[in-house]
Amino acid sequence: MQKLKELWDKVGVQFIKFGMVGVSNTVVSLATYYLFTFFGVHYLIANALGFVTGTLNAYYWNSKFVFKEEAKESGNKKESLVKTYISYGFSFILSTLLLYLQVNILGISQAVAPIINIMITTPINFLMNKFWTFAKKG
Repeated sequence: MQKLKELWDKVGVQFIKFGMVGVSNTVVSLATYYLFTFFGVHYLIANALGFVTGTLNAYYWNSKFVFKEEAKESGNKKESLVKTYISYGFSFILSTLLLYLQVNILGISQAVAPIINIMITTPINFLMNKFWTFAKKG
């Protein structure tokens, strides 16, 4: 039971920190998305631009704040950045498919659909970052 508590204390705290970073990623991504859609850029292109800016924000804060110890131990910053883009790329593809389905098939507002997708992709991103992107070597 003690080991379970210790695991929860570490992983739970990381998940909360990841959520805090996620809020900043959301602000950066959505601000980019809404800015570009406001100026008439197609929503799927605006979504891609939001992905790029949000992922850079995610990499920086995850490596400096959430998974700081793991990032130091993993050692290779370029590899971690590539893994960040792969893990967030997976979520980007998933959220883009969901966005398309929600807007074009289900008739959900293009302003609301990205918020729904955040609730789906956040847990996926946490697990991929925790156990792959910033996984300790050895």
